[in-house]
Amino acid sequence: MDTTRCTVDGWVDAIPAPGPHGTAMFDLTVCPVDADTLPEEAPDTVVSCTSMVAGIVHELLTGIQPGDLLRVTGDLVQPQTPGAPARLTVDVLQVLETALVPALREMVIDRFGDYCVIFDADTDAVPVFTARGTWVGLADNPDAITTLIDIHERVHGGDDR
Repeated sequence: MDTTRCTVDGWVDAIPAPGPHGTAMFDLTVCPVDADTLPEEAPDTVVSCTSMVAGIVHELLTGIQPGDLLRVTGDLVQPQTPGAPARLTVDVLQVLETALVPALREMVIDRFGDYCVIFDADTDAVPVFTARGTWVGLADNPDAITTLIDIHERVHGGDDR
């Protein structure tokens, strides 16, 4: 078994998972340094990583998200069987860049007191319901929600929430 000390920069593809005996496991996608000179279809390398350092395990399991760019240092163990993945045992972890927070592009439900509203990125109109699901109406835009709720309360006395 051949072991090499190395440092690798790569992106986390999936949320790191807890491993046996207090370890954490994750895959790091590494682009070749000379990626500009390679054909487009050239695959990235996926390095299987594990760590048993308590601080790193905690960070991996609570703070690292898919898309984060990491620099990891550790011992790379070459597989004994050809074609099997190499495993990097990480003892130093540095977050180089965090992933962007995804922008919501679909529907979002929100509360306005005892009322529920549904925001849709494709339209300005906002459907409004009571918390019990009774239809209140369609606000022309987010600014008109409170007016619609005020009218509903005046007409229905606020009893149907």
